[in-house]
This record gives sequence, C-alpha cells and structure tokens, in this order.
Amino acid sequence: MQFALALPGRSGVMAAVVLSASALSVAGCSSAVKPALESGAPSGTVLKIMSSLPRTSDEHNHTTAMVNGIRMAIEEVGGKIDGYEIVYEDLDDTGPQHDGWDPAVESRNAHEAAADRLVVGYLGSFNTGAAQIAMPILNRAGCVMVSPSSTYPGLTKPGFGVNEPGIYRPSGTVNFFRVVPTDDLQGAAGAEWAKELGATKVFVLHDRERYGEVIAAVFEKRAREIGLEILKVEGIDPKAADYRSLVPEIRSSGADFIYFGGTLRTNAGQLAKDLRSGGVEAPLMVPDGCFEEAFIRTAGAANLNGKTYLTFGGLPADRLTGRLADFSRRYEARHGVAPEAYAIYGHEAAHVLLAAIDRAETKDRASILAAVAATREFDGAKGTWSFDGNGDTSMQIISGQAVIDGKFTFQKVLRR
Repeated sequence: MQFALALPGRSGVMAAVVLSASALSVAGCSSAVKPALESGAPSGTVLKIMSSLPRTSDEHNHTTAMVNGIRMAIEEVGGKIDGYEIVYEDLDDTGPQHDGWDPAVESRNAHEAAADRLVVGYLGSFNTGAAQIAMPILNRAGCVMVSPSSTYPGLTKPGFGVNEPGIYRPSGTVNFFRVVPTDDLQGAAGAEWAKELGATKVFVLHDRERYGEVIAAVFEKRAREIGLEILKVEGIDPKAADYRSLVPEIRSSGADFIYFGGTLRTNAGQLAKDLRSGGVEAPLMVPDGCFEEAFIRTAGAANLNGKTYLTFGGLPADRLTGRLADFSRRYEARHGVAPEAYAIYGHEAAHVLLAAIDRAETKDRASILAAVAATREFDGAKGTWSFDGNGDTSMQIISGQAVIDGKFTFQKVLRR
C-alpha cells in the first residue's frame, strides 16, 4: 500500500467524504458491488467505512478532531486500495436534545452499517454506552469495529460487568478492537501519581455514568492498595446547575486530594469551579474525558492553576516523536491548530483498518475482520503495537498533565 502526503481539504459535520468521482454513485452500483464483495473481486468496486460519533453535542471538539484524523488517514492512501474506492460516511449519534449520544440513534447507525454490505468497517463508538449498543448488532453482521475512544474495560475484558464481554459477542467472534488504553490502566496510574503528589486522604467523586464510575472505582481500588485513605466515594448529578452543596462536606472531611471520574460533558468544569469558589484547596485530578480546553474555560484558569491534574492514554502533541510528530505537523498545517488528543486516535483507528483492508485477500467483511484481528507489530502513528486476543492494544502509555498558566502542561509519563 503506497502512502502519499495528505491532500488539502476541509471538514464538515455529517458530511460523507467521497474520494473519487466514481464513488459518487454508491447507491446506483450497490447491486453490482455486492457479488463483487462476496467473491473478493480485486477492482472496480466501492468499500465503505462509517464512523458513529456525537458530532453535534458538547463533545464535538473531540469528535471533530477524530474525524479530521480519519479523513487524513484515508487521504494518505489516495482514497483507493487495490482498485476499490474508499468512501467514508461520518454519522452523528447525537440525540435530539444535543446533550450527548442517544441510544436510539446509535442503534439506528449500527443497523444501517450492518445492513449495507458495502460497509466493511465501523469506526466507533466514541462513548462506552454507545459501544455497548452497537457491538452486538455489528458482531452478528460480522462487521469489524475499531474504536478511537471507548475505554471501558468490560467491553473486552471479563470481571467488570455481568456476562461481559460475551454479551457483546453473540457470534462468539471478537469483532471490536480499540487503539486506546483501557480505564483500568488509567485509573490505577492516577492513584499512583496522586500518592506521588502527596495525597494521603482522598475524596472520590464520579458522574454515575459507566466511564466515570468505573475509572473512579479503579482509582479507589488502587489507592487503597498503595495505602491511601479513601474518605468517601460519592456520585454527583451530572446535570446539576451547581455543586456548592458538596463544599461543606469535602472541607470538613479533611481531604487533601480529590479525584473526579467524569468528563467535560458531565459537568467537570462546573464542579471544579464550585469547589474552588467554595474554598476547597485540595488538588483535583480528572481523567482524559476532561482533556480539552473547554474544561479550563468552564472552570476558570485561575481556579485550576497549579492544583489540577489530568491523566491521559498517550502523549500530548508537543511530546510526540517519529511518525507521531510527523502526523502532528501535517495536522497543524492542514487545520491550523495542533491536533487535539483524540485526533491521533481517530487517525490510528482508520489507519489500522485501511492497512487491514490492504492485507485482506478478499475485500469482504470476514477477511477484513480477520486481518484486523491479526494486526501485530503495527507501525502506526502511535508507534509499534499489536492487538491482543481481546481486541486491546499493546500500546499502554499513560501520561500526566497539570494545568499551569491556563494550559494543560505535560508533567511525566506515568506508565509505558
């Protein structure tokens, strides 16, 4: 597979990217393409890749960066593999209230992908709950999923939820893969870093959603193992107008450190703002669901400076080397800004899927799924890594950041 420099272009919400003129007539050629896909004909057909992400919700900054990364990966192969036109469809799984992904919309997107035999890969889901809905639908259809961001361990590992991960694999075949480290790694790394930062008595909060609750539970478990005292674990209402009522309890608890398992969308910024304005001075740590500038803007930079920490699976753009640094430079030249954290994951998810399409002898779902599962020592933008038998990446770098002078500032690598 020959790679070329990224071509200039522009992004848009809910737009399909069609990378050559002959791909514009997808609907018109469906009946002719179906047997070609089934027989593995090497040329003259179309292959579709779909993504399903919350494109018009509060998480659109993350997902726009992901889609930019996906498009760049497709452009790097010239929009074609072995004579097949690669057509990308950018689906939105945001609900009608635009407050996040919606179960009905994610289900519809997954069913649409499953029913369209031209679709050979599904990039998503962004949120764990959305992945839980899409996974069994696409598993039955034999369509591979590669997620840039769903980090809940139970999607791939036993021991976290009832009958997980088997309930997501009704066919018995692993079809879900991800290019991000799981929350059990990030939560544990956060606890170890908290101790290093001087924490002794920790007040743990979470947003009552699957991502936040699980990562907080992993943090709590590891914190206890290494001798930290957990004063309380408490869930908050992620839609509350404010959290001032928490302030007296936290102040009187004697906590010298606070951990919040949640995201910007589940009110991390408002929580931080209210804690600081109420006089809570204990350092605050949050996970990668808060890794965007809007968290700092919402909370107020002065409230976060020097006493707010964040863990992230990977490295920030300014610490990248090799192919990662090259991607960062090309992304900034293309879009005018350094890549947000998940742009790299969107690019990597698309990159590994495209490489599998290239390796597959026949360009049908089964062959491409098998090729993704066989990914070993993959030379990607994130370095050299492999998928294990569960569909998880061997790339397990966790880094730590602090908010300093109103910006996320790299502190150290917590795990390699």
